[in-house]
Amino acid sequence: MHPSEEIYCEKSNKLRGKTIVIGITGSIAATECFSTIRELIRHGANVIPVMTKSAQDIVTPMTMEFASGHKPVTELTGRAEHIELFDRGNADALLNYPATANTISKIASGVDDTPVASMATVALGAGIPIAIAPAMHNSMMNNPAVKENVEKLKAWGVSFIGPHISENRAKVASKDEIVAWAFRLTSKDDLKKKRILIIGGRSEEPIDDMRIITNRSTGLMAVKLAERAFERGSDVELWMGGASVTLPDYITTKRFESVSQLMEMVKGIDHDIVIVPAALADFTPDHVEKGKIPSDLTFDVHLHPVPKVLPLIREKCDKVIGFKAESGMSKYDLIAKARGRMEAYDLNAIIANDIDAAGRSATSVILITANNEVEISGTKSKVSDAIMDYCARL
Repeated sequence: MHPSEEIYCEKSNKLRGKTIVIGITGSIAATECFSTIRELIRHGANVIPVMTKSAQDIVTPMTMEFASGHKPVTELTGRAEHIELFDRGNADALLNYPATANTISKIASGVDDTPVASMATVALGAGIPIAIAPAMHNSMMNNPAVKENVEKLKAWGVSFIGPHISENRAKVASKDEIVAWAFRLTSKDDLKKKRILIIGGRSEEPIDDMRIITNRSTGLMAVKLAERAFERGSDVELWMGGASVTLPDYITTKRFESVSQLMEMVKGIDHDIVIVPAALADFTPDHVEKGKIPSDLTFDVHLHPVPKVLPLIREKCDKVIGFKAESGMSKYDLIAKARGRMEAYDLNAIIANDIDAAGRSATSVILITANNEVEISGTKSKVSDAIMDYCARL
């Protein structure tokens, strides 16, 4: 057994049965390929490395063979590897990671003098999804010829992952972003034309400059919803309050603390669908003390209700999905209360759950619409996928 087989599907089976060709070119970011290839395998991918001569000067073919379990393609032979992989349907996607200005320009110009460029030529002609992750200095990225070639490739349907500008460098996308794009390229794209906003996390209402009133929401459901929306092709945005989970670096994210801050943000909603798993405060202190209230003092906190945010969101968007969490209710009462909220706020759907039955990574919810009630149980990723199935039909 090759060592790569020991980690196969270790994290998920999202890429099981998928073959990803990774085209490695002569950027120093090629040193990141080892861990990225291994991460793709952990999600079930069969990864085939293809390397330019310049890439081999930075990382050795033997290293990439150990990472992937496949001898890298370093030159085209009588086997016509580019035809075998892409023209005969043996590969599902091409990731050019990392991509130099040289390789981007070659692909855009139809120049076929490296194995990576030849793979791209055939993949483009065969309609196989391609994503390019540039890595170069910012001045190279801003070169008029490079910019023109990037725009030309985008017009041909090629996706670009990053780059992320930092200290005058166009840094290559992170490992997590590359893996997310592998999911996106190989998943159904039924949300491709939908702009989805996820509002999640917990609000934090200040008592003084140090203390807050908040709740135990982790923000995990919002993150899973955003990830799955991205993977299925949506132009997704995440608005997140307080959270106890890592936020994906490849999804556009805005942060809020209090309900009042979120209410200001709501004015800018122009999305097709808004989903709101956020745990928002019902009350906020009348007065916020400056500094820190001395810990040896007794003090009273007077609270007043805050406006409900869902009706404000509904004024800005025709398709809104809310969440309703309760504790210790029967299924009948939970559905009745959630349906009442859905009808009062004129929502398209509402997700009801009993917090006593929820765990950190798994949950059980009821998707309630005008004419139906569907129970969904499993990981929050599975529940998120079911909610996205509903969004695809909206």
